[in-house]
This record gives sequence, structure tokens and C-alpha cells, in this order.
Amino acid sequence: MHQKEKRLTIPNLLSFYRLITFPIILWLLFTGDEKLFITLFCINLITDILDGWIARTFHMQTVFGARLDSLADTGSVLLAITGLIVFHQGFVSEHSTVLFLLLILYILPYLISLIRFKIIPGLHLYSGKITGYVQGIFFFSFFLWGYASWFFYLTILISCLSYVEEIILLSIVKELSTDAKSIFHFRKNKTTQ
Repeated sequence: MHQKEKRLTIPNLLSFYRLITFPIILWLLFTGDEKLFITLFCINLITDILDGWIARTFHMQTVFGARLDSLADTGSVLLAITGLIVFHQGFVSEHSTVLFLLLILYILPYLISLIRFKIIPGLHLYSGKITGYVQGIFFFSFFLWGYASWFFYLTILISCLSYVEEIILLSIVKELSTDAKSIFHFRKNKTTQ
């Protein structure tokens, strides 16, 4: 018999906080308030780090929390991209090909998961966690201090590798798991079964 998951936890509240701030941050984008946008967006990045750390440290990880976190992560990425488009159009135009490729690779896992499993993926791969931190640092530093070419391309490379791993994994698994860890773990577990 499955024990019912506790949903009212600090990590879930932090993820929920991120979700309810999205309309406010979106409104700041369209009113052109870049300073307040950056402030609230950076607070969201910090709460993203905290929710995962608290969940792992205090054993508060749940399937519901993983899905909520994934939804909040998706919203954060979309806000960051929209922030780049609104406040830094020159940067977006200059790097449009690379950013378009990254966007396609970002969307593909969602499409594959929706087609195969009828649900948004919440794999929480190690590569996805690393990518989230690297992207968060990139957006944080970009919005506060500006563009660093080497870090931008490093972020693109790490992101592409992570999205490709997710695409491969979603294409070969029979059911979704919120703790897949990596394609290597999946292959290892598959051979031991």
C-alpha cells in the first residue's frame, strides 16, 4: 500500500511561490521595469536552489514536489528568455541561431513526453540539475553584469548535452520516473533487472 505524500512542505511552498510570482514578473517585463524584474527573478533563482537543497537534506522529496519544481523551472526559463528578448534584443538577434537550436532542444523532451506519456516530464537528471545551476548563474550574471562570451557558450554546450540526454532517455524508457538520475543509471539498472 502506498503512503500518501505530504504536499504542504517547505520545498513545495518555495516552488509554489515561484509559480505565483510569474504573473508579477511577467507584468514587470511588459512595463519595462528591468531592475525590479532582475530582483524578483534572482529571488526566484535562489528559491529554486533552496527548494531542492531542503528537499534532499531533510528527506522531503515527493513526486508531487518534483513535478511542481519542474513546472516552476519551466516558468523560470521562459521568464529568462522573455527577459532577454524584452531587455536585450541586440543580444538575442546576434545569437538567434544558437538560441533557436537551444529552444528546439528544450522543447523536444516536452513533446516526446506529452506524446508518449501524456504528461510533462519531471526526470530530475543530474545533467538537468547541473544545467539549471549553470543557466541560473548565466542569467543572474548576465542581467546584473552583462554578457561574457565564454560563459554563454559553455552554458549552451552544457544545456544542449543535458537536453539530448533527456531526449534519448524519454525515447527509450517505458515509464516516467522523477529520479532517473542519468542515462547511465538507467542502462545500469536495466542490465541488473
